[in-house]
Amino acid sequence: MTDFPKSAALMQRGTDFLGCEHAILCGAMSWVSERNLVSAISNAGGFGVIACGAMTPELLDGEIAATRALTDKPFGVNLITMHPQLFDLIDVCKKHGVGHVVLAGGIPPKGSVEAIKAFGAKVIVFAPTLALAKKLLRSGGDALVIEGMEAGGHIGPVATSVLAQEFLPELSKDHVVFVAGGIGRGEAIAGYLEMGACGVQLGTRFACATESIAHPEFKKAFFRAKARDAETSVQVDPRLPVIPVRALRNKGTEEFTRKQIQVAKLLDDGAVDMLEAQLQIEHFWAGALRRAVIDGDVENGSLMAGQSVGMVTKEEPVADIMVQLMQECEAALTRR
Repeated sequence: MTDFPKSAALMQRGTDFLGCEHAILCGAMSWVSERNLVSAISNAGGFGVIACGAMTPELLDGEIAATRALTDKPFGVNLITMHPQLFDLIDVCKKHGVGHVVLAGGIPPKGSVEAIKAFGAKVIVFAPTLALAKKLLRSGGDALVIEGMEAGGHIGPVATSVLAQEFLPELSKDHVVFVAGGIGRGEAIAGYLEMGACGVQLGTRFACATESIAHPEFKKAFFRAKARDAETSVQVDPRLPVIPVRALRNKGTEEFTRKQIQVAKLLDDGAVDMLEAQLQIEHFWAGALRRAVIDGDVENGSLMAGQSVGMVTKEEPVADIMVQLMQECEAALTRR
């Protein structure tokens, strides 16, 4: 018998799909969503997701094995679609029998969805527009995450509340749909469940959990921040399409502007093609994130955070965060 009957009933399709107790995914945060946080979220009844990011296949291989050593609960792997070794990474997921693969960062390249489904895994996709969402679901996507601009990291231009109103009435009856972006409390989860979502995805709320390996200085920056401090990056050159990133403003934000100018010049000079230019930007973020998350350089590193950062005020165990979210969600549904 669940302690959260109303929430569990609305999350049923999501929990059945994920194989966990609560349909709460942890957003894949590079350098943060690794074995310790991922296993803690899965052990607490949620669904942890390893952020592969710029990992090599060898590193991902070790990370999956290490996560398996810490939990016997289901967890997933997030792969960036533009990764030059995407299919090798898919093979690593196959080797370990990963049950769910999240494809993020762009339209999945030809054959990638089929390669994942061939070994029995479920494919979770992102889509910024309803038309693309329908296409990806028709093309083999098993579930969809709709993520609004309030989220941390790479974002689109539309708010979560608007996307939910646009997507859920069209898709929630026949598809498993999760909502992400700016969610920090259970009352918001309740609202999206009532609109038809099967569950939610949160990143920022878990970034400073006790089990997160993020540097103490990184966590302190989150505790000090308010919603308005999480700003989106500026695209310098329209010829270089760079997905905006939401992060806490610091010197690293200015460094990204300089990096864009440098890469745009390389593109103009024919020294790199568009894919290589985009990869250089991705590698910039991987390095900048590492400086902040691992080294604690909160001045020059990237402090990717969603607008829900203002609700992150102290370090708490994942299990406590999960219970709080579910209690708030259940209370909100009971009041209705």
